[in-house]
Amino acid sequence: MAVRTVRTGLVGLATVAALTATAFTSPAQADSGKGHRATQKAMDAAVAAGVPGVAGQARDAHGTWKGTSGVGDRESGAPRSAHDRYRIGSLTKTFVATVLLQLQAEGRVDLDDPVEKWLPGVVHGNGHDGSKISVRQLLNHTSGIFNYTADPDIARKSFTTDFLKHRYDTYEPEQVVAVAMRHKPTFEPGTDWSYSNTNYALAGMIVEKVTGNSYADEIEDRIIDRLDLDATSLPGTDPTVPEPSSRAYSKLAPPDQDVPIHDVTEMNPSVAGAAGAMISDSADINRFYSALLRGKLLPEQELKEMKATVPTEDDAPNLTYGLGLMKMAGLSCGKEIWGHSGGINGSGTYGVTTEDGRHSLAFNVNGDWAGEAGPIIEGEFCGA
Repeated sequence: MAVRTVRTGLVGLATVAALTATAFTSPAQADSGKGHRATQKAMDAAVAAGVPGVAGQARDAHGTWKGTSGVGDRESGAPRSAHDRYRIGSLTKTFVATVLLQLQAEGRVDLDDPVEKWLPGVVHGNGHDGSKISVRQLLNHTSGIFNYTADPDIARKSFTTDFLKHRYDTYEPEQVVAVAMRHKPTFEPGTDWSYSNTNYALAGMIVEKVTGNSYADEIEDRIIDRLDLDATSLPGTDPTVPEPSSRAYSKLAPPDQDVPIHDVTEMNPSVAGAAGAMISDSADINRFYSALLRGKLLPEQELKEMKATVPTEDDAPNLTYGLGLMKMAGLSCGKEIWGHSGGINGSGTYGVTTEDGRHSLAFNVNGDWAGEAGPIIEGEFCGA
């Protein structure tokens, strides 16, 4: 499986699974004074492979490095900016999980509560049973609940050229959960692992039930305002991306097909909701993941629970999943990194940091049919 931004993309997981399975296989030494040249070279290679543009920032003991390659607008030729704001897709999941862990620390919810306690009757039908699924199993994708973005109708409206007719459609979380309930579970709760955006649609609903506020309001109050993440927002149904920003592009077809490229920048992100609707920039993403791993957002016990990972796919032995947080091993220089990836129409985002939160990288590609993310991450953390 190639390391690329995938359209199945409220997910974002396939990119990281492939990253750990295929990209970190050649031996290399840790970067010795080469700065970020390997990172820049890998960004340039992604553009050479077909991605319109790449933009990112890294933070380490030496300060902040800003890197770009390619264009942010295919029509005007305007370059990408390291300060671009962009849709971050499934990185949203880490924010939602952090809020629920904060609520547990406050004694307002227990992650081992059954989903049925907070959302009675919602997870029901075709073998789904909310009384047998815990909130924790939502957050680490061991619930077995069907992934609503795999529903043929939602997939057609979101990831094919039908998107152009449905890009401004509004979805409510109850609506997408109901779609998932029309399908059988993927497995019995707790017996396996499978990435499901429905889990986080439900997690957002639980945040609202516990607090009386939307998940968006809780993220703003508890994380965005606390860390001064000025470029980070929860757009709701707003189809625009704030400036400064680049355009986002998709073929709305399998990436190997020779078909027209579409500008998909404007879209109503409510189809992603708590699973992937947020907007941010590289500086804010680095600040968030660094603060999280350094214990600035969660008490020690809750951070420990967040980092308790389970195996994922058989072809990705170096990737394990915690509570809205991925652990990625297998880098050629032996380092382990933590974070998440996110894909949504025309936008692929990666936010990763070392376990001590002192070396972070966040970057975005504005096309979803080509370009490898693995070498960019390998270049930054291993200089290879």
